[in-house]
Amino acid sequence: MDQLELLKKQWQSREQELPKLTYDDIYKMLLKKSSSIVKWIFYISIAEIIFWTLLAFFVPESSRKFSDDIGLHNILIGVNVVNYSIFGVFIFLFYRNYRKISTTDSIKELMRNILQTRKTVKYFVVYNITACIILIIGINIFYYLNQDIVFKFMIEDYGIASISQEKFMNIFFLIQILFGIVMIVFIILFYRIVYGILMRKLNKNYKELKKIEM
Repeated sequence: MDQLELLKKQWQSREQELPKLTYDDIYKMLLKKSSSIVKWIFYISIAEIIFWTLLAFFVPESSRKFSDDIGLHNILIGVNVVNYSIFGVFIFLFYRNYRKISTTDSIKELMRNILQTRKTVKYFVVYNITACIILIIGINIFYYLNQDIVFKFMIEDYGIASISQEKFMNIFFLIQILFGIVMIVFIILFYRIVYGILMRKLNKNYKELKKIEM
């Protein structure tokens, strides 16, 4: 017996020892994996809102006073109410997607729920990035339209040294632009890395299900 035939026999004997998975077994594995991924999306969204809430407690008192003095306090409260409400809706949708996938009993339904989850995550990411950009631009427009008040209370609240208003505002807006860019880049990278990894795994499961369904 030559070496090739010997190798074939060894492979065949090993193949018989390996457990044979049925389509139903593969489906259950993909269901479990998909459910776990969506559960993590739900958990991460909750952790995210907790993080931003806790971060608000570390804002210096001088910054709070400055916002109150220039008239931003009530505006920011309104923005937060809207933002938290929309965030809450997305958290509810993530939980609903998780419950749907967990109780799925067919391949087609699981595929449909995976697509729905991907769509929800996409809207969530787009909303958060867009809201951040609009908020940063909106606040800076407010600063631009109220430069005299901003300059006045910056000097009073932060004890800024004597400097001309024009020079100060140029430096101020330059810092605001740089801060805004860093903030937006950070948020984009966070969503791209965290949710991007989960979405790629979920998409992989979808492709595997498509093969079974065909």
